[in-house]
Parts: sequence; structure tokens; C-alpha cells
Amino acid sequence: MWNPRTWPPFRNFKAPLDQALGSTPSEASNGMGITDELAKERNRAAAERTLMAWIRTCLSLISFGFGLDKIIAAIRSNASSGPGHAQLSVRLVAVSFVLTGILAMLAATVQHRRVIRRLRRHDYTYLEEPSIALATAVLLTLIGLVTLGLLVAGALES
Repeated sequence: MWNPRTWPPFRNFKAPLDQALGSTPSEASNGMGITDELAKERNRAAAERTLMAWIRTCLSLISFGFGLDKIIAAIRSNASSGPGHAQLSVRLVAVSFVLTGILAMLAATVQHRRVIRRLRRHDYTYLEEPSIALATAVLLTLIGLVTLGLLVAGALES
């Protein structure tokens, strides 16, 4: 794409050109042009979308854990009381899902605040942060392994 700032006749006119294209004199003197501000705005919008995706994911995890506990409680109240080990196992898995949702939401909120804070600085640079998605995937894998162990232990008891 053609950029008027890099076209040879305009190379020496960065500040006037930035003013003509919509940046303020202070932005032009700081080296911040309209394209820099637009890039920051796109990054800010991406950070907002990412946080919203994490909110949906965490809400799903919390709801699943809560729902699992309530379904088992309803089944337990309608049927004869099963073994206490099975009830504890289901409650442990349900609490694990809720806890994973809460921890992921806290991590996503902290990460979002850091990204927004860095975007406000004039010397913004990309910094790679630990992956919340990877940490959540590891926690869900551990929950799955514990659940599998509990199911096998329950089957062996029967």
C-alpha cells in the first residue's frame, strides 16, 4: 500500500504531513503518527475481544461445574443414597471446574489490564506473556485425569 510518508518527495516533511493527515503537533513531535494511534486502537479492540472470549469461557466452566453438582444432587435426592465416595468424587470434579473458571478469569483480567496499561505508553512494544489458554488446558487435562481415576476407582468398587 502506498504510504505518503515514505514517498521520496515527502520524506523530509514528516511533521507537516502528519498534521495534514490528522495527527496533532504533539504526536508528530513525539514520533507518534495517525498510523501508530490506529494500530494501538486495533490492539486495544483486540484486547477487549480477547477478554470477552475469556469471560465466555470462564462462565462456561463455572456453569458446567455448578450444573454438574446440581444435577447429581437432584439425582441423589430422587434415588436412594449412593456411596459417599461417588458423591464426593462428583463434587470434587464440579469444584475443580468452578475453580478453573475463577482462576482463568482472574488471570485474563490481570493480563488485560497489563496490555491496556502498555498500550497507553508512547513506547509500546510487544511483550510475550504466559499463555492463559495453555494453563487452562493443562488444568482441564488434570481435571480429566482425576475424573478418569475416580471413575476407574468407582468401577473397581462395584
